[in-house]
Amino acid sequence: MADAKQFEALSLEFSQQQTNLNELMTARSQLETQYQENKIVLNEFESLNEESKIYKLTGPVLLPQEYSEAKMNVSKRIEFIEGEIKRVEDKIEKEEADIGKSRDKILALRAQQSQGQAQSQ
Repeated sequence: MADAKQFEALSLEFSQQQTNLNELMTARSQLETQYQENKIVLNEFESLNEESKIYKLTGPVLLPQEYSEAKMNVSKRIEFIEGEIKRVEDKIEKEEADIGKSRDKILALRAQQSQGQAQSQ
């Protein structure tokens, strides 16, 4: 009976880890989309010059912004997103390792239960 409770606890832990991994993968995907969008904006800045008029959408209003300030903001945003992607990837690796450990524990417990049942017959 203790094995059944242990198996159930391990199964719940495994399920929660898979949910966490899915959430991390979704976050990674969103960050990658933001990263690509900002890279496109940075590439657009390359085709502009210092005198180009740049506007920033703030709420419902377009406000003028200096070229150098706008380019710097996008570059900083890209750096920040790269850091966030790295952080999420590290969490994904850790979660995948934890899932592997949980899977091994579940398989070992199943094997142990199978041996116990075979011996009792």
